[in-house]
Amino acid sequence: MKKTIIGGIIMLSGVLTAISIILAATIYAPSITSWSGSKLWFAIFGAKAHGSEVVQSLFLGTPFIIGILLVTTGLIILVKEYFSKD
Repeated sequence: MKKTIIGGIIMLSGVLTAISIILAATIYAPSITSWSGSKLWFAIFGAKAHGSEVVQSLFLGTPFIIGILLVTTGLIILVKEYFSKD
C-alpha cells in the first residue's frame, strides 16, 4: 500500500510539472515571432542563437524531461505494485 501511494504521488507531481510547462508554452507561443519546427516545442526547448538574433523561448526543456521521467517512474511503480503477488 505504501509503494502505491509513493508511486501515485511521484506520478502526480510529474503530470503537474509537464502539464504546467505545456500550458505556459501554449500561452507564450503566440508572442514568438521567429521559430524553427513546431512553435509549441520551440517555446519549451528553444534553440541556439544565430548571430545577434534573440531566441524567444522559455527554455524549460530540462524540467519538462524531468517531469516526464517522474510520470514514467511513478507509472512503473504503480504497474509493478498492481502485478505483484503478496
